[in-house]
Amino acid sequence: MSLKNIRLEVMQHLEKDVDSLIEKYLIPIDTIWQPSDFLPDSESSNFLEEVKEIRELSKELPYDFWVVLVGDMITEEALPTYESWLMDVEGVDQVGRNSWGKWVRHWTAEENRHGDVLNKYLYLSGRVNMKEIEITTQHLIADGFDIGTDRDPYKNFLYTSFQELATYISHNRVAKLAKDRGNKRLSKMCKIISGDEMRHHHAYCEFVERIFAVDPNQMMIAFQQMMKLKITMPAHFLRESGHRMGTAFEEFSNTAQRIGVYTSADYVSILEKLLVRWEIDKITNLSDEAEKARDYLMKLPARLTRLSGRMKIPEDSYQFKWVEPARLK
Repeated sequence: MSLKNIRLEVMQHLEKDVDSLIEKYLIPIDTIWQPSDFLPDSESSNFLEEVKEIRELSKELPYDFWVVLVGDMITEEALPTYESWLMDVEGVDQVGRNSWGKWVRHWTAEENRHGDVLNKYLYLSGRVNMKEIEITTQHLIADGFDIGTDRDPYKNFLYTSFQELATYISHNRVAKLAKDRGNKRLSKMCKIISGDEMRHHHAYCEFVERIFAVDPNQMMIAFQQMMKLKITMPAHFLRESGHRMGTAFEEFSNTAQRIGVYTSADYVSILEKLLVRWEIDKITNLSDEAEKARDYLMKLPARLTRLSGRMKIPEDSYQFKWVEPARLK
């Protein structure tokens, strides 16, 4: 039997539990938070005063902070790409006839609120160039992405397990920076987004755990293959108007690393957490190929730590069109 068919059988085997996992990890729509819970009420007589407060507090936030917040928001706004990618995974029914399709739709519905609330906040802040941000967002959705997973559910769930934790770290750190600058509203907003990302991380981790239980050899090999390829961030094709695809991503990453929002050390830390979470060192009865894959994975954190120590991050900020210094004065 081909690897593709084996993966499809595993997905069909696991599907019986997906509805219960939706109940476990996703919050009912009528009870979960909505963007309007964190933004000025446009029907209220205090609306303009609240907007004024947002604009005043925004003056306390520095240039690099705005770059990271904008980049995080654009990444969230590219959600149509992520949904269409997950709907194409082997074993997921694109027209929603199975529980995997239901998971993707409900996960997407939760994620959709993140870009909404951050977009509205940025618009009200008056500190960024919304048209340039909108152009970048449209480019990112139009350009799509290639994260090296193809339609393989094993690789895709590995990717989402890693990426959801990375996104949690980024939003959580932005929340702390905002709080330190006295911006409680923005801090709460980013903090609750990070909470969603952590729940989603645990869900995808459980999907991987369940695959390890029934197909440990191929799951281990898929893990090694993804880490050899390196986990690519979903906004790796990021660009500004008039620039080539991907030209803005490195500078955005440099900014995030410079202010400690997401760093190469975090990348290593996430890998270490996944190795522990899935008890990679304890899995038994592996094939020779899977044993070699495990050996590679167990040694990888130390190797990546050595490499990250050699990285040099530019001290000077790149000038993004999204954030014009004149607006920040």
